Amino acid sequence: MLTRYMIGALASRTGDEMSGPALLVAGVAVTGSPVLASALLAGLTASAAVGGPLLGVLLDRTRRPGRVLGWCLAGYGAGLLVVLAGLGRVPDAVLIGVAVLTGLLGPSLNGGWTAQLPLVVEAGRLPRANALDAMSYNVAGLAGPAIVALIATVAGGEAAVAASVALLAAALPGAWALPRRPPRRERAGAVAAEIAAGFRAIAGGRALRRATVTSMISMAGVALLVVAAPMLGLRLAGDAGYGALLLAVTAGAALMANAVVARAGMAWSRDTMLVVSTLLIGVGTLVAAVAGSFAVAVAGAVTAGVGQGPQLTALLAVRHREAPERVRSQVFTTGASLKITSFAAGSVVAGPLAARSPALALAVGAAVQLLAVAAYGLLSLPRTGRAPETGGPSGTGGGAAREGDQAGRVER
Repeated sequence: MLTRYMIGALASRTGDEMSGPALLVAGVAVTGSPVLASALLAGLTASAAVGGPLLGVLLDRTRRPGRVLGWCLAGYGAGLLVVLAGLGRVPDAVLIGVAVLTGLLGPSLNGGWTAQLPLVVEAGRLPRANALDAMSYNVAGLAGPAIVALIATVAGGEAAVAASVALLAAALPGAWALPRRPPRRERAGAVAAEIAAGFRAIAGGRALRRATVTSMISMAGVALLVVAAPMLGLRLAGDAGYGALLLAVTAGAALMANAVVARAGMAWSRDTMLVVSTLLIGVGTLVAAVAGSFAVAVAGAVTAGVGQGPQLTALLAVRHREAPERVRSQVFTTGASLKITSFAAGSVVAGPLAARSPALALAVGAAVQLLAVAAYGLLSLPRTGRAPETGGPSGTGGGAAREGDQAGRVER
């Protein structure tokens, strides 16, 4: 069952990672307008902030979450095809509207899958399965843009969009085969109340709250690294393409680091791994900022990647451990939405900074990672005058996946 899950999740996430760049390339190729192409990409990603909580409620309410994921995959793929078919034929505003509607389904392609992992494996195997699941994000992030570049070069941007849709379709059998969820003990409330319960679950428990805030701030800093990388490659190697190589090195290092975690495990708690890995991202970004040669920039990219991989593994593990069962999917899809929104906000700041100086943008990115670590520390302080927060199925944390590290109950 885990193998089928991993194949489906990897295909879904790779198709998702391909969709944005492919749509961007196809938009420019067909219409010649980078403005429309960027607007389509923005529409596809911006609506994720709204779609995440709504999809989470839907996934939490149904006993067959795999069927919901399957329909989301089909809907996302259909939306991409509608945009592709309308390029140059349909008014731009209509295409952007279709992209926005399609983007509402985006969080299901990532967090929606991860929320179902406890249905696939028993609690004792969940830590390793979680690390493998995190690796699929790394593989998709590395392979998706590369596949788009290859297909677009050989067959054009339209073929790249079609390939993205084909991968989404390939994920359908894996989604459809996901196990049923046990019946809910309590009756589902109104949608608004369910969404509020999901946000309370994220904000109410200390471990989940600090992990969410830390990852959001860190993602804004990662956006600065991503946006500044092409300019850094241009400055150090005379070609912006070397900046893309730096990002590929980062993704490869993240994948290798997660492979080590999946195979050997970690003596640290996942909470400790989260903060240490965030520091590593900051160190790597700072090394890239002060790099006087491309080789030093590569070293910084490797360091940042070694942080990014385990950071994602730790974040997913904390969510599995702390999410109440009745809002589990909401915790994952809303968390994904918040990170996407944070990345978009960081990108807005990164553009002007990178245009002025890539080193400045990277230095700010490193500072943002330190801010994320500081936020983690502040949110770890005890609240005076209040009873200690506890997790558990009836509280704000702990569902079936209090998977913690089986090598010792050191998560707290």
